[in-house]
Amino acid sequence: MDKKYTIQKSPFVVPTTDGKLIEEHFGNATDGNSQVSIAHMIAPSGWSEPFQTPEFDEYTYIIKGKKQFIIDGDTVILEAGQSIKIKKNTRVQYSNPFAAECEYIAICLPAFSMDLVNREEG
Repeated sequence: MDKKYTIQKSPFVVPTTDGKLIEEHFGNATDGNSQVSIAHMIAPSGWSEPFQTPEFDEYTYIIKGKKQFIIDGDTVILEAGQSIKIKKNTRVQYSNPFAAECEYIAICLPAFSMDLVNREEG
């Protein structure tokens, strides 16, 4: 009999070069799910990535620390216990310019993929 649930005990750890921990629990890299991705992340102090204009909605929930978002020119800072939804096709830059690391959950609809993130070059 097929179980109607899936327990994820070994998320896919995305290789990074910037010190950020990305553990994808469900999504393209983990189970081939292109509908939704759910990832646990830890961004070290001083981390940032280039601007991007993703073709997916992205929800972020902050577990601890703070994270900075630059969204269409607005600078937004979220703290632990806060969350945000950023609509697809919105230009955004994510960073952690703060002293403490930031732990958070990111959910993308449809699932995160490098083909859909549209990162700007350096």
